[in-house]
Amino acid sequence: MIKLQKLKLYGFNNLTKSLSFCIYDICYANTNNSRNSYITYIDEQYNAVRLTKILKKTCSIIGANILNISCQDYEPQGASVTILVCEEPINLDTVNIEKKNNNIISSSVLAHLDKSHICVHTYPESHPQSGICTFRADIEVSTCGIISPLNALNYLINQLESDIVTIEYRVRGFTRDINGIKHFIDHKINSIQNFMSDTIKTMYEMVDVNIYQENIFHTRMLLKEFCLQNYLFNTNIWDLSKKERTYIINLLWREMREIYHGKNITMIESLSKK
Repeated sequence: MIKLQKLKLYGFNNLTKSLSFCIYDICYANTNNSRNSYITYIDEQYNAVRLTKILKKTCSIIGANILNISCQDYEPQGASVTILVCEEPINLDTVNIEKKNNNIISSSVLAHLDKSHICVHTYPESHPQSGICTFRADIEVSTCGIISPLNALNYLINQLESDIVTIEYRVRGFTRDINGIKHFIDHKINSIQNFMSDTIKTMYEMVDVNIYQENIFHTRMLLKEFCLQNYLFNTNIWDLSKKERTYIINLLWREMREIYHGKNITMIESLSKK
């Protein structure tokens, strides 16, 4: 795993580092009751309270200080959490602070917040014709200064056990060193995979699409293997015939590969790519 290098800078590090996840969980539920139960399960598993706990731990891992937390559970399903962060702790004695509804309001703080935040939004989805249910979570960790969202990469992937993951990492702006030379990135990277654990890399099929000139890095991940029982909701694998098991496995593989490749494919194509 690559460690971030420290530059001797003149003034504040103005680089903005943004790490974005799109995480998918797939399930097979072929009845209305099963689909409703799956959506209820997802809502409980990924409610605002648990997501807040995950994001607070993320802040701790990257060394960010929490300024404010806003979270919301939605009806009929879904949740959102946003955490505003800064690099240094707030000194309440040196800034003009006003409190409203237990939230800090300060112009000197807010000027710093547009570059530093962590947020997550969830999107449960299902369709009655196929029996496939898909859960998506969008996560963004955006920081400025020396703290890096890449430090939380493995933690977030492990916490949100997922079948498909698309990750984007981008560094924007520039900062100057003590000699006045501009630096448009402050650490070495040629792939997001540089910062993943070996365990994660062995679990997923991965492909990179990187634009090095723009400091934009993109990685798509697809789980290599799965146990069918873990994808059946309110159904036991032994209650299914061999033909039914094969049919469901093909449906799951097709759904995963369509999301992974970003295009619709036929069942025949899905079978040939297994």
